[in-house]
Amino acid sequence: MPRHREAEVFSELECRVLDYAEALTKTPAEASDEMVAGLAEHLDDEQVVELTAAIAWENFRARFNRGFDVAAQQFSDGAVCPLP
Repeated sequence: MPRHREAEVFSELECRVLDYAEALTKTPAEASDEMVAGLAEHLDDEQVVELTAAIAWENFRARFNRGFDVAAQQFSDGAVCPLP
């Protein structure tokens, strides 16, 4: 969601989470101390760790699947996310 900051449907925390997820999944990862500090304004330490683990796990799965050429299973066929 490259334009999530332009959408008025996400809270400040949701935007920070999306920014963090995007930064962590880049190569190389670009998550900064400032990003984590921004998350810590809304989340406790355990929540930041859990969020980071969830992002890392999904990134691992995506790269693992890419490495073995695992194709999409069409679970989301027909699903759309309309733009505001």
